[in-house]
Amino acid sequence: MYHRSLQKVIEKNLSKQKVSILLGARRVGKTEILQAIYESRKDTTLWLNGEDRDTEVLLERRSEANYRKLLAGYNLLIIDEAQYIEDVSRKVKLMIDTIKPLHIIITGSSAFDLSQMGEPLVGRSITYHLYPLAQMEWKQNENLLQIKQNLEDRLIYGSYPELSSIENDDDKAIYLKELVNTYLLKDILIFEQINNSQKLRDLLKLIAYQVGSEVSLDEIGKQLGMSKNTVSRYLDLLAKAFVIYSRSGYSNNLRKEIVKSKKWYFVDNGVRNAIINDFRPAALRSDIGILWEQYILGERIKYNEYKQIHTESYFWRTYDQQEIDLIEQKNKKLSAFECKWKDTIIKAPTAFTKSYPKATFQVINHENYLDWIDD
Repeated sequence: MYHRSLQKVIEKNLSKQKVSILLGARRVGKTEILQAIYESRKDTTLWLNGEDRDTEVLLERRSEANYRKLLAGYNLLIIDEAQYIEDVSRKVKLMIDTIKPLHIIITGSSAFDLSQMGEPLVGRSITYHLYPLAQMEWKQNENLLQIKQNLEDRLIYGSYPELSSIENDDDKAIYLKELVNTYLLKDILIFEQINNSQKLRDLLKLIAYQVGSEVSLDEIGKQLGMSKNTVSRYLDLLAKAFVIYSRSGYSNNLRKEIVKSKKWYFVDNGVRNAIINDFRPAALRSDIGILWEQYILGERIKYNEYKQIHTESYFWRTYDQQEIDLIEQKNKKLSAFECKWKDTIIKAPTAFTKSYPKATFQVINHENYLDWIDD
């Protein structure tokens, strides 16, 4: 068992008259966090499951009187899989506005139906994102030697929590393929009523082979026989389902800088490798540099999320091929990072240092990466 770092962050805010929205892909451990919170507050917590028809009936009549009766004696309401409840945002808004003290936690495996929370819950909500296990969580059961030994395993099979109980590599591959086929695309196919699931998988495969590179929507559309707009829509849906995420180019109006293109990455290495059905060991991979870049950038996202470090993240590249993997901007301060699997000494691109002389630059490799993504 792993204690999730995000649980502490959520618990700190439970005394506030707010709605906590916990989002993340299926199987990353959202329900386990809720169960841990519930177990420590059973007497004052009401748990509802959005997939249960009885829950829908209980919440169907949207009235203050109904909700006061339902929540009598409780100051914490948990609604798991809230996306299945019709008009859930307005129901939650009424509760949080009229019943005090009260904190509500709702979860969803995607931002599809929960995206409507934006307008009704402006000023009333806190949004959290849960990802597969972070390095800071793996270390609870690993010493430094084990962390180093397991690094290549994370590059190939990723960090989904259930992998911690699977020892055989073949069984890990089977689990990840099942995860992709059964769980990760489920919400897109259900809520968006996309009938041609093969197109979605073909798109993911193309993205998998272009990780870390700028993606041309026109080119992908031609390869898949889809319009540019359809490709864009599918990518947006896959991002909302926490399968992939994008990064835009950074610019401060230097004419040579590229800003219109996006790079796409998978949230988890294991999912990416399952999409292309390639679980060969690191020593046999020609894409080890890509796997390292994707892994370390994903770990940085988890680190910033769980430490509540609010930064804006970009890549940087010029038309003459000078580039940097990650630019972080915090309080107008720029930090640049280049991801290299090997311990290679490189300098920041000349165009970058001239344009941003106050920015810092660091190479992240397998020798120093723990200082960047761990306590």
